[in-house]
Amino acid sequence: MIAIAVHGGAGHWAEDERADAEEGVRAAAAAGWDLMAVGGSALDAVTAAVAALEDDPLFNAGTGAVLNAEGAAELDASVMRGDTLASGGVTCIRRVRNPILVARRVMESTDCVLLAGEHALAFAREQGFGDFDPVTPRRLARWAAAKAKQQGDALVPGTVGAVALDGDGRLAAATSTGGRELKRPGRVGDSPIPGAGNYASARAAVSATGWGEFMMRTATAKAIATRIENGESPASAAQAVLEEMAARFAARIGVICLDAQGEIGIVHGTEGMPHAWRSSRDGGVLARFSA
Repeated sequence: MIAIAVHGGAGHWAEDERADAEEGVRAAAAAGWDLMAVGGSALDAVTAAVAALEDDPLFNAGTGAVLNAEGAAELDASVMRGDTLASGGVTCIRRVRNPILVARRVMESTDCVLLAGEHALAFAREQGFGDFDPVTPRRLARWAAAKAKQQGDALVPGTVGAVALDGDGRLAAATSTGGRELKRPGRVGDSPIPGAGNYASARAAVSATGWGEFMMRTATAKAIATRIENGESPASAAQAVLEEMAARFAARIGVICLDAQGEIGIVHGTEGMPHAWRSSRDGGVLARFSA
């Protein structure tokens, strides 16, 4: 059994962006699937899927990420493998093309879990990741409009992510984001923190999108994974945790999750969340904009 699910961020999507967003997550899921189909690992699959979304300027991650109060793209990402609980992440990193690749290198080449800011960037340069400006004209225009109002769009889709199960039964999760529009420089969200927005164990993998401050307080990804490990289906586990968060915080959250049998759960409490998935039971990559 192999399986993969990908999301492109929960929130408000403009009508003229929805078809492209759906195609973007479909292509990302296919990239991960193709690797596992020839023996690649779940870790390879989620990394490739998220890197594809980071390279698509439509999504709020990598190229095309939203800008902070200074007009800079400050990026967060993390990756986690379920068989070993190894995890790596970067936060508040600037001027890299694919923060998810830097996060994986943190996991595989250091004894750290999370590197931040200028030190994360120094590490990236040491590892051969070149200088890259992820700021696009589209995001600059939107930033200027938001800055004039002194109010970012809280509904801008916030994160991309992937979860996968490979042929050897290993699970992995990866998540990447530009965070919230007009955020305070140095703000850290849930995406680079294991258990908050990204988590994988031997029996569950979870990637979340939404208001990170709430997910950090409730360890959202870990809460969902624990329910799955205790026998709930991925969809039921995600729904239960999202309902708890909605009741407590009125938080807008979206989740993709996966168990060790290849069952996929996709739940969101927002207007839309482009997502795509495929498992050994499916004939091809399936994609939708909303539920």
